[in-house]
Amino acid sequence: MSKYERPVVMVNEGMAEGVYAASGDGCYTVTANMHQAPQNGRGDYRIQVDAHHDADHTTEAQVLELTFNQPVTYSSSNGTLESGDGTAVIRIAYHYHNNPIDNIGLGAVVVTSDAGLQLLNASMECKHN
Repeated sequence: MSKYERPVVMVNEGMAEGVYAASGDGCYTVTANMHQAPQNGRGDYRIQVDAHHDADHTTEAQVLELTFNQPVTYSSSNGTLESGDGTAVIRIAYHYHNNPIDNIGLGAVVVTSDAGLQLLNASMECKHN
């Protein structure tokens, strides 16, 4: 297994869009990029989420946790909402097979919220096989 290196994140308080990288339970590094904010004709935020599994096990299930600065309403993703609709923390269940060292593109997580939404934390845990 490769040596763990802590992700580095730069914050720009004046922007809703940005990139957030965080480690999960030790076997995932998550990158979340809020790439679309509400605009004319569309009132949702879209967050591209990717994860890197770097472990000594395989997994068939994951849970993504996103923490925001204010409550969000979950709209959609490639997973299933597990909890948190209407709160500042949502948990989304996924069922991807991951080998010990594997990348997964979780696709866009779509939420609605008031203006000024910021992503504070993104982490993922896996269900070890």
